[in-house]
Order: sequence, then C-alpha cells, then structure tokens
Amino acid sequence: MFNYLIKIEYEGTNFVGWQSQKNGKSIQDNIEKALKKVLGAKIKIIGAGRTDKGVHAYGQSANFFCDIEIKDKYKFLSSVNFFLKKNLISIINLTNKRLNFHARHNVKKKIYKYIIFNRLTSSPLHQNRSWVIKKKLNFNNMKKGIKYFVGSHDFSSMRASSCSAKNPVRTITKAQVRKKKNKIIVNFESKSFLQKQVRSMVGCLKYVGENKWEPKRIKFVLKSRRRELCAPPAPPDGLYLEEVFY
Repeated sequence: MFNYLIKIEYEGTNFVGWQSQKNGKSIQDNIEKALKKVLGAKIKIIGAGRTDKGVHAYGQSANFFCDIEIKDKYKFLSSVNFFLKKNLISIINLTNKRLNFHARHNVKKKIYKYIIFNRLTSSPLHQNRSWVIKKKLNFNNMKKGIKYFVGSHDFSSMRASSCSAKNPVRTITKAQVRKKKNKIIVNFESKSFLQKQVRSMVGCLKYVGENKWEPKRIKFVLKSRRRELCAPPAPPDGLYLEEVFY
C-alpha cells in the first residue's frame, strides 16, 4: 500500500466546491474520476480542507491510498492532467508519504489570498477571478482594520450559519493587506478557518475601506459574536487557497 500527497491548482468558478455533492460537479469528483482512469482502480482522495463554490486554489492538497507504486512521477502527472485540463484543474506535484499521513489532520498552516480589483471601470480579465469594486477604497484604513484579526478570537460573528465546526475559536497568525496598482491583495494565515470566515473578514475590510466603519469596529463585531453585526461576506470570485503547509 502506498500513500501519495498531491498538490492541486484549479479555477473554481464552475464547481459546487471541493467536496463531492449531489447537486453539481465538484473538484474532488473530477480528480477521483481522472485517477481511476490512470490507475485502473477506484480512488478516494482526502482534501486538506473544503473550498466553497466559486473559490479557486493555487495550492490545495489531498492524499490518497493505492496498491500501485507510481514510479514515473511526470508520466503520472501528464496522464492525469490530460483528463483534468478541460475542467481547469491541474495536479502540479506528487509526493510519496508515510502511511499514517493525513492531508487534513497533519496541516500546520494554510494561507488564503483574496484579490480585490479596485478601479472605476469593470475588467473582463478579472471577472470571476477577483472582487471588482468601483468605489475607491481607503487603503490606509484597511491596513489599520486588518490588525484586529491577528491572534486567537471567537469568530462566531464571521462564520456561516451552516458551519459545523464545534469550536468557533481560530488563531490568525498573520494578516496582511497590500496594494499593487489597481489590486488590493489580502492574505490570512492560520492552521484552520471556519466556513466563510475569510470571505466575512474581507467583507468587513471592504466596509472599512468604504468608510462605512471605523477600523476598530472590527474588534467590536468580533467580541459581539453576533453574525447579524458582520458585514456581508465577500463573493467567492476573489478567494484563493494559496498554500497548505505540513
């Protein structure tokens, strides 16, 4: 028996999300079908975490077990990606791991990136790949506001009502917002995130950037633990799972 870790890149616009679901096509289903064609056996993959409908990834990770030893890594990657490329999914790396390795349980940290495209006119090149906001955002206030997310907090006010996590406390080890021409790029680093937590945090930063909120309002919303006080979550279009670390 062999245990392999794969690193995956995908454009999530046309998927219901990472996890297999009955109501549409998922990233997981597509990869499992491709692996079955290449390896000749039914394969179940274990993701490092779920991404929602419309969310993208530069570096999602998953592991799978199989009885076949993959001796030619590049032939394997080429073969699997042949079946995945039409769906804008690519397996970009393969690593042989110990049998007790688990793609979700062994995660040390994850980095999510959110891209806001901030200019007066829309952009066909950034549609479905970023949140296009035409009103000029107050970047300096966003820099002040993002600092309130760093540390351990109860994120009950910033998670989806359907979130199944038993513990709402999460620790944000790094939070950064930077500007590059018309792009505002937001990064969050943590071992794990709640459902819609990142999008909710970005939604709050947008309110700060629009001067609807003072930066310190974020601290008040966190302490309130009340979902109705949170800003609307940012759309999935601009969200990317950038990297998973083990």
